[in-house]
Amino acid sequence: MHGMNRRQFVSRASAAMAGAALWSAASYDRALAVTAARAVRTGGTTLEQAARPTGTGAYKRLAAGPGWPLVVRRELAAGSFGRDDRRTGLASFVQFTDLHLADVESPVRFEYLARLIDSAHRPQEALTVRGAASLVERVNAVRQGPYTGRPFGLVMATGDNTDNHEKIELDWYLTVMSGGRITPNSGDPKRYEGVQNSGNVAYWNPESPIRDAYKAKGLPEIPGFLSGATRPFTAPGLSVPWYTTVGNHDDSIQGTLPDLGLLNALYTGDRKLEGCDDTTAAKLADALRNDPGHAATLLGSLLADRGAIRKVTPDERRHPFTPAEFAKAHLDPAHTGPGPVGHGFTSDAAASGRLYYTLPLAEGVLGISLDTTNRAGWADGSLGTEQLHWLESTLKAHSSRWYDADGRPVRGSGGDALIVLFSHHTSATMGNLLPDPYRPFEGRHDGKALVALLQRFPNVVAWVNGHTHENRITPHAHAVPERAFWEINTASHVDYPQHARIIELADNGDGTLSLFTTLIESAAPYAASATDTSDAGLAALYRELSYNDPYATPDAKLGAPADHNTELLLTRPGR
Repeated sequence: MHGMNRRQFVSRASAAMAGAALWSAASYDRALAVTAARAVRTGGTTLEQAARPTGTGAYKRLAAGPGWPLVVRRELAAGSFGRDDRRTGLASFVQFTDLHLADVESPVRFEYLARLIDSAHRPQEALTVRGAASLVERVNAVRQGPYTGRPFGLVMATGDNTDNHEKIELDWYLTVMSGGRITPNSGDPKRYEGVQNSGNVAYWNPESPIRDAYKAKGLPEIPGFLSGATRPFTAPGLSVPWYTTVGNHDDSIQGTLPDLGLLNALYTGDRKLEGCDDTTAAKLADALRNDPGHAATLLGSLLADRGAIRKVTPDERRHPFTPAEFAKAHLDPAHTGPGPVGHGFTSDAAASGRLYYTLPLAEGVLGISLDTTNRAGWADGSLGTEQLHWLESTLKAHSSRWYDADGRPVRGSGGDALIVLFSHHTSATMGNLLPDPYRPFEGRHDGKALVALLQRFPNVVAWVNGHTHENRITPHAHAVPERAFWEINTASHVDYPQHARIIELADNGDGTLSLFTTLIESAAPYAASATDTSDAGLAALYRELSYNDPYATPDAKLGAPADHNTELLLTRPGR
């Protein structure tokens, strides 16, 4: 398919399966016929085309490459040929994740640690808001799942929607999703006040001919880049309902330090640290990884008198928000957009700060959005005991049968909804069991505990998440086939490859279900230009710069073919 001959198809499909059933020339004929019939519409997805780097120099340009084929994964169920003729679409939705809409002029940022922590500063991060708006444009254009043909029921953003949990970043996020006028600038409304016009050679200074460390690695000079990045524009907003799941960057200082209110004055103040000596930088980077409390203290002292300080315009809109304020902002009528009111959060959530809830994905299909952040700090997450108990009771309420902790079948009085979970963290990144400082006596539970709970409920079919900035799909098998489920992890929209994911659920009519996962890119053109700072040109630069970030590993985040466009088979739960 998509211009491949038989040999190419077999080679790529076999590599993608990575240990699953081997392909053969004979199975190619059957698979090709089935696959060709599956896609209702591929336009605007990576089934049609995907970005690829070009050129031999240090700085790579991007161009349209061939689309990626469907990879059928049978680790959890075999399925049967001819299922396309019997298939019934049940649900279709889109996952956004890790948008990281960033106030790059904020005093509380760690750009000076970029060489030690790759996420501390990105050359493209002044364009996060425009990049997200371009992704919204893509969803509005595609409109439906390519395999079931079902219109998208909703978009779920699975956390790290903001970068530094500032109120202005949250306002940008809500406006990108619902639509409206945005000025992606803070502080002085007439000029940019971040590190990228500092003259410091440690940063990319795009509008200056100065020979900085980034230009030495191939990044170009782009006149008008910063004025374009901070220029007001109108975000189209999604044309379908949208929901929000919270992530660690929505909850803590730069997604790492616990927010105990100690740095609020620094957020809204007039001192921005642009650099420090190598020894101090190493100490701070180590503290961010191992001792968040000490890191906050060290950051405060650096901003006081020990670093390279730039005076910036104070801005109260940079004040960090609390979990309760996060929910309350979603209830603002100005951001209702296509709905629903609150986008998953209720007035009770705004009062309590408890950011987990259920949502309807389609008739007979339930979504559950979890809060896996830990306000003790560090990037990884976990679940509190109260939320874990709430999750178990919710699963029981929507199940007529399940298994107890010892594996014995249990009959209940609930319905039989198929269930998809959403969270920011993955099963492998939920090992942060530090006590929550706001609920110090509550136990915390890791990813293994959550997997064990989910496998007790046969109607759990998928767990969709982000956080790693990588495409990765993991089967959670079980000796009892109906107790297995798929974990679908999608790359971020701040780092290359800047993907979102269409997910479709279908009943194959043969005792199996299929989850189709199809990656999409933003609506920006692949070809970027150093002379094009239009809205579309900036969105194209956002993608191209993300590939060329000298401190990033873009190919590692891309994932394997078996993590891209897939059909994930699993046993349909019995009744």
